[in-house]
Amino acid sequence: MRVLIVGVGTRGDVAPYTGLGARLRDAGHEVAIACHQAYGPLVTGAGLEHRVIAGDPLALLSAGKGGARVSLAAKAAMFAQYGRQVADGIVEAAGKGADILLLNVPASAGYHVAEAMGVPSMGVHLQPVEPTGDFPPVVSAWGASLGRRGNRTVARLGFAVPSPAHAGSAKALRARLGLAPMSSRAVYRRRESERWPVLHGFSPRVLPRPSDWREGLEVVGYWWPQRPPGWAGGEVLTDFLESGPPPVFVGFGSQAAGMAERLTEVAVRALRLAGLRGVLQTGVPGVLADDVLGVGEVPHDWLFPRMAAVAHHCGSGTTGAGLAAGVPSVALPAVRDQRLWGARLAALGVTPDVIPFRSLTAERLGAALASAVSEGSYRSRARELAAALADEDGAAAVVEAVKRAGR
Repeated sequence: MRVLIVGVGTRGDVAPYTGLGARLRDAGHEVAIACHQAYGPLVTGAGLEHRVIAGDPLALLSAGKGGARVSLAAKAAMFAQYGRQVADGIVEAAGKGADILLLNVPASAGYHVAEAMGVPSMGVHLQPVEPTGDFPPVVSAWGASLGRRGNRTVARLGFAVPSPAHAGSAKALRARLGLAPMSSRAVYRRRESERWPVLHGFSPRVLPRPSDWREGLEVVGYWWPQRPPGWAGGEVLTDFLESGPPPVFVGFGSQAAGMAERLTEVAVRALRLAGLRGVLQTGVPGVLADDVLGVGEVPHDWLFPRMAAVAHHCGSGTTGAGLAAGVPSVALPAVRDQRLWGARLAALGVTPDVIPFRSLTAERLGAALASAVSEGSYRSRARELAAALADEDGAAAVVEAVKRAGR
């Protein structure tokens, strides 16, 4: 089959699909990944076809941080334009040939494209956005539980009243594709009645499958990014790692966009307060201070096992990589599902502190890093989880689901 995976979003929304795509290719399928231009090298580096989707999600993140300097009207216009770019990109990518579409959360337009093409589609989600009472909805602006009924109600609103990036785009897209008009609420209800399949790429040991999810919503295990063949750490990084005791990692993912200098200053001071060496992925590369090295993109599956602890923004894939490495974490969540993964790290006993991004200080980060490294219980629990995750094969469930869809 010709499999098209659509990974809309930033690097963390694309990287896990490189490993998943490689497994599907090894099972005999032709695999392409549609994503933004900046992340094409991830795809081609895994030996997969890259199909370009226009737009820049990092620009949206920067606008979101702009506060009063960016008007609400300007933000809405940016999101609307981005939604149109994504929808157009999915149409164009699918038009190059696809027998099935696998869609991440922001790629909801692909559901309509698959319908128009007469081919199956399924969700391959990195975040648990489907309504449940078991935990707070990741689509909400706050992280506190609203009770079982409230959690489910707010999560459903995320489907009935989509974000500005999708509001209106589905209506225009269905008209363009020659499909009957449907409201967002009607689309959601149809998906539910059809038991539209959604496979979730995280471990049930990290977040158990919600007790009230319907049939067809499954938690199958992590999809690990494909490391480029022959990749090595490079002389500077390798020498740094070998020059002293294991350092700690500090990174903020896409949250660092437009804030590199400030976050670097906070991280360096935190390391000084904790008396630790550090590898920083904050956007400022090179030797930053004694025993502190700034790096660019480095495969987490290579780097994290060499760390004494990892402090990160709690993206789904980064959270999984830290757990798979068997090292303690320090949770630094900012938005949406990051808060959920931070809470899960605390519940699993692998982090001494969950520090909301808005509350980040060098003093609090330094204290958490010192505890993560010095208190053995966090490392012991992390190693237990790593051993359990090593027995999982999340990609196998997707390979089987694609096989069934092609019958």
